[in-house]
Amino acid sequence: MTKIYLDNAATTPLRNEVVNTMIETLQNDFGNPSSTHSFGRSAKTIIETSRKTIAKYLGCQAQELLFTSNATEATNWILRSAVKDLGVAKIITSSIEHHATLYTIQSLEKEFNIEVVYIPILPNGTLDYMVLEKEIETSSVKTLVSLMHVNNETGVILNIEQVGTWCANSRVLFHCDTVQSIGKATFDLQSIPVDFIVASAHKFHGPKGVGFAYIKKNIVLQPFIFGGEQEKGLRAGTEATHQIAGMAKALELAYIHLEHERSYITMLKEYALEKLKTNFPEVKVNGSDTFYNILNVLLPFSEEKTAFILFNLDIKGIAVSRGSACQSGSIKPSHVLEAFLSENDLKKPSLRISFSHYNTKEEIDLFIEALQVI
Repeated sequence: MTKIYLDNAATTPLRNEVVNTMIETLQNDFGNPSSTHSFGRSAKTIIETSRKTIAKYLGCQAQELLFTSNATEATNWILRSAVKDLGVAKIITSSIEHHATLYTIQSLEKEFNIEVVYIPILPNGTLDYMVLEKEIETSSVKTLVSLMHVNNETGVILNIEQVGTWCANSRVLFHCDTVQSIGKATFDLQSIPVDFIVASAHKFHGPKGVGFAYIKKNIVLQPFIFGGEQEKGLRAGTEATHQIAGMAKALELAYIHLEHERSYITMLKEYALEKLKTNFPEVKVNGSDTFYNILNVLLPFSEEKTAFILFNLDIKGIAVSRGSACQSGSIKPSHVLEAFLSENDLKKPSLRISFSHYNTKEEIDLFIEALQVI
């Protein structure tokens, strides 16, 4: 049976070059980066070279990047330290954020009695920017905005430059979850007015278990994990040198091949949507002006088909999802789609199809054929 992977927003396959880099590092540079002997110095050099590589492609300074286990950890650290240590008393966010953001904010609201404002979501899946701008401009206490750049379920894109400008003009901190866009869109963090971003390597064909936080210079957070002097004393624990090296290699390759792969993936998405409309004329796209590798569609299927659609596709070797992989076992409607779809539409199956440069038009054809016989 041919297996087809169309769930690249959940995670991505590793590039061969990344695997080779990690194996070479595991075999030859196994020293503890904190050790002063040659084995440790060699590992430390790899970590700092990786940091500089990532900084080069994101347009920031190497010292503004701190390595973490993933973006969830980075988000927890940034939001908690912003409230506990920077004096943030109000957080502006939305109900369609990743649960790493939503659950952290809910915890902070209970623990520190901060004010939380959720920006309304319009019927096309985008934020109500008029409300957002007003909330930022009229805030009278120390405030942080926490919004994702590309929604992980619908692919709806935040105007990060505009939001950042509003925040900068009002001296409001801005945390942006860039998990779905790092490695797939260009960034110049020297010019984009954002204070914090987070990323996970496995979203751009790197290894799981490693990510990073960008913390704008002159912003001082307190340690999230105690026990050592790693990462400027802010994130204790012996660094996973091979993971960090793999992440840097993955990001480097992502940007080297960005233009070609973006064009190819855009073509695949357009092809998939064309085929869906041809075979299911009543299909609807959830969200407007979405990112080029994510397609979230509402299928005109009965409730009976809805219950087993993912199961039947999986039997045929086809991997797609109904939303975030972090809640894939849930039978509840997606919290993202709940924010802007009607109650009737929520009863129908919505599928998130997410592409990479490893996919082909032939795989999309097989996916469409499988949908036709469900």
